[in-house]
Amino acid sequence: MHFFITLCTALLLMLPAGSPKRPAESGVFAKNNLVAWCIVPFDIKKRGPEERAAMLQRLGITKFAYDWREEHVDSFEVEMDALSRHHITLQAFWMPYGPDPVKNQHYPAILSLLRRHHIRTQLWWSYGSSDESLQNLTEEQKVILVGNMVLKLAMDAERIGCTVGLYGHNGWFGEPENQLAILEYIKQANTGIVFNFNHAEEQVDRFARFFPKILPYLIAINISGIQKGTPGRIVPVGKGDSELEMIREIGSSSYSGPIGIINEDTDPDAEIGLRMNMDGLKYIIKSLGYSAALRTYQ
Repeated sequence: MHFFITLCTALLLMLPAGSPKRPAESGVFAKNNLVAWCIVPFDIKKRGPEERAAMLQRLGITKFAYDWREEHVDSFEVEMDALSRHHITLQAFWMPYGPDPVKNQHYPAILSLLRRHHIRTQLWWSYGSSDESLQNLTEEQKVILVGNMVLKLAMDAERIGCTVGLYGHNGWFGEPENQLAILEYIKQANTGIVFNFNHAEEQVDRFARFFPKILPYLIAINISGIQKGTPGRIVPVGKGDSELEMIREIGSSSYSGPIGIINEDTDPDAEIGLRMNMDGLKYIIKSLGYSAALRTYQ
């Protein structure tokens, strides 16, 4: 026994000091942790709630982020019922885009919907990419202005057991450092950050620096292929020049939240686009040696 303990101690001492916090077979990229995102308005087949939920079940995707548009408002109720029948978890609900979401005409209906269905989910919100209303303001004034919007949303969300995610979508609000400043200002426990590869083309070079800072606040990460320095261009996972290293960084971290796969511009048919991105992710996790995650796709 003494020899065994001595041997184990020696082996531990031989491990490099910089070993990843997470085992190399990072399960965060497992198939059952994937969230389908950008599959409602970005689907040439214009699937309805039942067809969409059936598609996700067919693909083996058990989580869904709902990116509705005006034409989908009347089918909110049907959407929730379809997800329930097909055992799909509503991982996130897109909140009215732009400043002052609580003043949007559909805001009360969304909260009422979630309350009626006893759904506790993430509410993703973005101030938007336009900075016109923030012009001539100091950094502190910007944080206070936007932070107060987030605070009202977060307080309403807390009453129905939901979480608010600051969704980066370019502009001042899309910078992780500014989102951190907002969270530190409001100090609301049910708020966090949704980091998006598809809006991070110009953030790639500093990702390794800011990722550890936002890590404690991350509630979701949406991945896509990334071509560095090409804002607005979305490519399939595995076809870009930057996503592999970012995925490696995430896989070796303590992050354990959901992983969204984005079909915004991958393929006009949402099902084909989701398959392409899942295949690309499988290729990457295989190359990174994430064997536990890879087994979930077989």
